[in-house]
Amino acid sequence: MTTALSVNLNKVALVRNTRHLGIPSLLRAATQCLDAGAHGITVHPRPDQRHIRASDVPELAALMRDWPQREYNIEGNPFHNLMDIVADLRGRGLPVHQVTFVPDEQGQFTSDHGWRFPADAQRLQPVVDRARALGLRVSLFMDADAGAMAAARAVGADRVELYTEPYAAAWGTPQQAAQLARFAEAARAARAAGLGLNAGHDLNRDNLTDFLRAVPGVQEVSIGHALIADALELGYAATVRDYLRCIADAA
Repeated sequence: MTTALSVNLNKVALVRNTRHLGIPSLLRAATQCLDAGAHGITVHPRPDQRHIRASDVPELAALMRDWPQREYNIEGNPFHNLMDIVADLRGRGLPVHQVTFVPDEQGQFTSDHGWRFPADAQRLQPVVDRARALGLRVSLFMDADAGAMAAARAVGADRVELYTEPYAAAWGTPQQAAQLARFAEAARAARAAGLGLNAGHDLNRDNLTDFLRAVPGVQEVSIGHALIADALELGYAATVRDYLRCIADAA
């Protein structure tokens, strides 16, 4: 199995939004990343539109029609604006393949924890059902808690996205092995429960290969901040190719 690379474009939009010139272009960024071999594009449209705007989402979806073998992943809190956005795409006949439900608050600096079970199960169930009724794959953003994976599957999730910041913070320290063991245990529990497995948050060219070697069955990594930072120095194409090399090295 080859782990797919989905490029998160939030930080490209963040730079664009500092002026009113329309640059850097999200569409050009997406095109260059896909041309270089990225398997998909991720966006996280927050209600405050501080980076990805609601209007960006259908424009990128229209672009993705030219890439039928690649995937469009839209992440965000399903209790904010996310469900209206994805329902609108479906209504227009535009592609969206996966929604990743993230429990962030409005105005939150960045995602920093996963869903809690059983606390979040009852309110998640209806939005998971709605997303699946729209024909979407549902991934839940989760901490590396092996004991929560069966509960995530029970509400109807197809995949989980493991929140990898604790691993990234421990990489290169004496705590790295323990974190990898914890993530590997969570991954095995997810697969045993019938869940697909994604991962993301603070993965980069230094720590990605070690993570994929240690954690079994990761189907997709979604990488934004580090990848876009690298692209400022290397360019989109060279950066995407190097992340693909990191994935290949893990195999």
